[in-house]
Amino acid sequence: MTYNESSFRVLKGLEPVRSRPGMYTRTDSPAHIVQEVIDNAADEALAGHAKRIHVAAFRDGSISVTDDGRGIPVGLHPTENVPVVVLAYTVLHAGGKFDKTSGASAYAFSGGLHGVGVAVTTALSTRVEVEVRRDGRITQVTFSDGGREVGDLVDTGPCGKQTGTRVRVWPDSKYFDAPRAPLAELERLLRSKAVLLPGIAVTLDVEQADGQFARTEWQYRDGLTGYLKEMAGGVEPLAPVFAGERYAGQDEDFAPGEGAAWAFAWFDGYAGSESYVNLIPTVAGGTHESGLRGGVFEAVKAFVEHHALLPRGVKLQQEDVCGKMSFLLSARILDPQFQGQVKEKLNSREAVKLVSTRVTPIFEAWLNQNVEQGKAIAELAIRQAQSRLRDAQKVEKKKSSGVAVLPGKLSDCESEDIADNEIYLVEGDSAGGSAKLARNRETQAILPLRGKVQNAWEIDPDRLFANAEIHDVAVALGVDPHAPEAPDSVLANLRYGKVVIMADADVDGSHIQTLLLTLFLRHFPRLVDSGHVFVALPPLYRVDVPASGKKRPARRFYCLDERELAAVRDRMEKEGIKPEALEVGRFKGLGEMNPDQLKETAMDPATRRVLPVSVESEALVATRELFDLLMGKGEASSRRAWMEAKGNLVEADL
Repeated sequence: MTYNESSFRVLKGLEPVRSRPGMYTRTDSPAHIVQEVIDNAADEALAGHAKRIHVAAFRDGSISVTDDGRGIPVGLHPTENVPVVVLAYTVLHAGGKFDKTSGASAYAFSGGLHGVGVAVTTALSTRVEVEVRRDGRITQVTFSDGGREVGDLVDTGPCGKQTGTRVRVWPDSKYFDAPRAPLAELERLLRSKAVLLPGIAVTLDVEQADGQFARTEWQYRDGLTGYLKEMAGGVEPLAPVFAGERYAGQDEDFAPGEGAAWAFAWFDGYAGSESYVNLIPTVAGGTHESGLRGGVFEAVKAFVEHHALLPRGVKLQQEDVCGKMSFLLSARILDPQFQGQVKEKLNSREAVKLVSTRVTPIFEAWLNQNVEQGKAIAELAIRQAQSRLRDAQKVEKKKSSGVAVLPGKLSDCESEDIADNEIYLVEGDSAGGSAKLARNRETQAILPLRGKVQNAWEIDPDRLFANAEIHDVAVALGVDPHAPEAPDSVLANLRYGKVVIMADADVDGSHIQTLLLTLFLRHFPRLVDSGHVFVALPPLYRVDVPASGKKRPARRFYCLDERELAAVRDRMEKEGIKPEALEVGRFKGLGEMNPDQLKETAMDPATRRVLPVSVESEALVATRELFDLLMGKGEASSRRAWMEAKGNLVEADL
């Protein structure tokens, strides 16, 4: 294959559009090339020269657009020596919307500055008919075969004082996935033009199978506010719709007339949003939307700070305020710059400042004049911020290749039969070491816990795994946190039939035991309901009794508390053993027990004392209320009153 001077091809006229239509318009349907014609009519209305826009959709797939504006000039262009109407429909980069520097062009505010416009419509249509009423005469011209054939201008007679333009387009189906412009999209476009052009009558006629036309008319007296309420489907906003408009004057940083009109509100259900630049729908948003959100955010932020509404530790972000805000925005910009030929997104950087400086002072003043409504908006934003913070703090299980990683400090058992195996949650590494030596490796697993487990009564489930000890407990058990009404399937991956809490027999041990029971009752209730949770009862005292004769060898007793110790002493005294002969030892903790002692008292099923944990159904509400009282962070005063009333019932080992 040769590559030389003849390899280069120059595309002239409208050939670039026909060769690469996707660079200039949407190719899913002809909707955009029809919109180009409608936008021209809307520009005439925006400039104050048209009062009516009429669109007709015919059964043959063609669409006509008629306005009562000034009419496209039909005279010769002073330098091109071609009728202006022909230039508009056949030449790229030709139009009456380029001289924008002074705002004194034919269209100070129009749809954009791509320079392709309605010429794209001609390029992708089999036929375009244009009829102009201007200067008392009716002039017609026809473009065929994608603009390759241009008919002569024909004067068809007088029109009196009537002015305007009528354009009928037959889209060429070979360029589009669907041959017809979707009627629903066409209706949305025309309805929006009626909303954005107060006083303009917009009509759509659709030809039916019998040749009659079904007519729809739009004319919004309430403008943006009425349209936004219609979009919300009758749902009432949390605060009244805030609507307004503001345009630059002679002595401002922007050109006279630049600015925006808006309507926005917050609904329980998102009602959707739409934005426009010089009446062109910007479905992908852009810098004008950024300006609106920024302006609203600054106003709400100032209101919140002024009224000291923000809780400690919460910082508002723009998404907190604007995430659920529905809005309509219509910006007027002298020289808009868009991304892409279909003008879906505004890129003009100055639009951010233009819109935000219009919105912020007006909305901030409204908030401070309507404090209750302002607080409703602020509270919604604060709730969103708190939810965002909770989501940001959400901690997942540590995983490797999609499988939860068992804690490194877990000494697992060999059995996988939960009818036999059990896990001991042991207070401290020292006790954990003794428990590892005392256990039955076949059926007993040991998980040492360092320090006290966090009080989990009021922790959000998504934040549980931020605590290393709770994370390790959940991973070792194979059960995720769940609600009381969760199905039995939440225990499908449970790795142990018994979960045994083993802590020291002192005040600290009781506290650790209570914290673990709090964790299970609040976040793993199905474990408790199904009878999988137990509490080991290690002794506080050891009593060694010396031998007395051949028939009475030395003996050892373990006592849970002072009451059991007193009972052993009484029994030995009745047997004739002197009190001073008894050797009484107190365990400061599980770590002081040797493995044999720990096995005998707390781990050997034949000799240990272990209590099952359960909550009777009739006592469930009372139990949860008691845990609320004892473990709730905001219950300090109630807790104090409870302790003062019940303190005499405590047998404290101090």
